[in-house]
Amino acid sequence: MKVILLGELRGKGGEGDVVDVAQGFAENYLYPNRMALPATKGNLKQLEERRHNIAKREEKRLADAAALKETLEGKSIKVEARIGEEGQLFGSVTAANIADAIKDQLDVEIDRKRIGRSQAIKMAGRHEVEINLYRDINATVAVLVGVDEEQVAAEETEVAEAEETAEATEEAAKATEE
Repeated sequence: MKVILLGELRGKGGEGDVVDVAQGFAENYLYPNRMALPATKGNLKQLEERRHNIAKREEKRLADAAALKETLEGKSIKVEARIGEEGQLFGSVTAANIADAIKDQLDVEIDRKRIGRSQAIKMAGRHEVEINLYRDINATVAVLVGVDEEQVAAEETEVAEAEETAEATEEAAKATEE
């Protein structure tokens, strides 16, 4: 069944798009929630008349999302959590916790559904989290759980030094074998 979307529908399209959906989905979800109209001749004609306004709104949404990406990209936020032995958390850090921390620390309102974490964070440390701002515009934010930026940098330096030492030892062992 063809419908005209009245707003963005993740995975289907944006405002003004004519998409094909299941009849039950349209009748039981899209129409009652005023997210779509049936693609009749009259509605398609009205859509053509509204195309210019829809294009303006789309440009504004893209510009807002790009500006928001500039604000968020590369930033770090700190999330407090109770940490047990070996860095294991009591509980977990969810998308809602991350959204609240972004609002508190960066003063930016993000819908928790747009935070792309397939699983909750259950270990202390630095975690990269991707946020879908609008369609293909994504921003990456570092989430520090139970640590601060200096601790993460020190740990990364220690790991790099240990790897370099291990590589040097391997090279020395190979040189003595030859």
